[in-house]
Amino acid sequence: MKRIINLLATTISLSSVLAQDNHHYQTDFSKEEFAKRRAKIIEAIGNNAIALIQGSSGIAGFTVFRQSNTFYYLTGLESAHAYLLINGKNKRTTLYLPHRDEGMERSQGKVLSAEDNELVKQLTDVDQVKGIEFLSSDLVGTGLIRPPAPLLYTPFSPAEIGNDSRDELLFHQARSSSDPWDGHVTKEASFIQKLKERVPQFEIHDLSPILDSMRLIKSSKEIELIRRATQISGMGIIEAMRSTQPGVYEYQLDAAAKYIFYLHGARGDAYPSIIGGGTNAYMGHYFHKTDVLNNGDLVLMDYAPDYKYYTSDVTRIWPVNGKFSEAQKELYNFIVAYRDALFRYVKPGVTSNEVLDQAAADMSQYLEGKKFANASHLKAVQEGVKFRGHFQHPVGMAVHDVGQVHGVKLRPGMVFTIDPMIWVHEEKLYVRIEDVALVTEQGVENLSAFVPSSIEDIERTIKEKGLIEFRPSAEFLLKK
Repeated sequence: MKRIINLLATTISLSSVLAQDNHHYQTDFSKEEFAKRRAKIIEAIGNNAIALIQGSSGIAGFTVFRQSNTFYYLTGLESAHAYLLINGKNKRTTLYLPHRDEGMERSQGKVLSAEDNELVKQLTDVDQVKGIEFLSSDLVGTGLIRPPAPLLYTPFSPAEIGNDSRDELLFHQARSSSDPWDGHVTKEASFIQKLKERVPQFEIHDLSPILDSMRLIKSSKEIELIRRATQISGMGIIEAMRSTQPGVYEYQLDAAAKYIFYLHGARGDAYPSIIGGGTNAYMGHYFHKTDVLNNGDLVLMDYAPDYKYYTSDVTRIWPVNGKFSEAQKELYNFIVAYRDALFRYVKPGVTSNEVLDQAAADMSQYLEGKKFANASHLKAVQEGVKFRGHFQHPVGMAVHDVGQVHGVKLRPGMVFTIDPMIWVHEEKLYVRIEDVALVTEQGVENLSAFVPSSIEDIERTIKEKGLIEFRPSAEFLLKK
């Protein structure tokens, strides 16, 4: 009997060790980097404040769980229903996790839980790990017994999860609010309301601006991931170029790029691909991808992967039949020249307005003596010189990432898009390309420079055989 008991104890012990060995946790960032991020929050909120961050909820059905960008940015932890308390008073951080769900683990594999407190502390460098049930009493213990209560900071902005960006989330909430049959509040608004009801002693402040300013400047490890996401994005677009010919559908170019994304470790899309042939591109964010590509048209593709919680944003436009017409060349060369002019002036210490002003002056000179196919094309490029939207948005954990790149001096570690574009309204023609700019100590690096952008490189790439030619769809074979 004694030997049986010892054997059982050994088996249980081994099972526990194996369970810990088989846990899933990110390997891209050191625990010291997460600790430094949390220390920055303590410095920003001060000695008489706490910060409380809510993680992502569990996912219904068979969708794979993805942590919110904010929670991952501070912990790297991918457990649902988690909370993070950062205490500025005692400089300690506590993670609150659900208890182990053995049934779910038998089905899906190990999920880090409150029972893994020592392992989670070791992985994340937090001071304490507790079950969720301790959060309420710990909030009281931060200073409610002996007033005044500390300030409580929590994010007011909607959490980005998957291929979400804050701007789209806010517009979605506005549309939901205007529907009298819907009108649900955000998860953040509900959380804030619960805090006000249950611990009304706290004065609640928005943590989002502090987090936004932190995420704006990327660390070297973050830049590595964005660089890799950009490489994968570019390879996907190149594969779509190779697969382009009249008769192919827009969604088939999406399929070619998706194969490249998954082949190189992406977990999905950073945003739904924008692939528009002909006048479909004129809509800017055309997601339907249901139309066939026609001879003589241009096709625009804007697409990037969700790669280890980071992304990119690359756009190219090319001729369906593989050869730019003379009229298309004139417009396209203007766009490439504008891209090059904008990159020429990006460096630390300047503002987006200064970059735009200097590039616009260069492009006014570029147009001197240039001829275009007709008056509407000339009008489009002249208006393009004046347009202020060529210097676009930050890129990072979201495609439209948080942080401010307009009206501030550029700093090393900022990543954003340069996105020159023109509209020929009379023809419903839209022409643009988009590249990813990284501000460095010396100036700027175009992370997507390897993606074909010259007419010669694009036309040469289209001639190469692509996935769709090697493995055409049944519909395409029947057409042949």
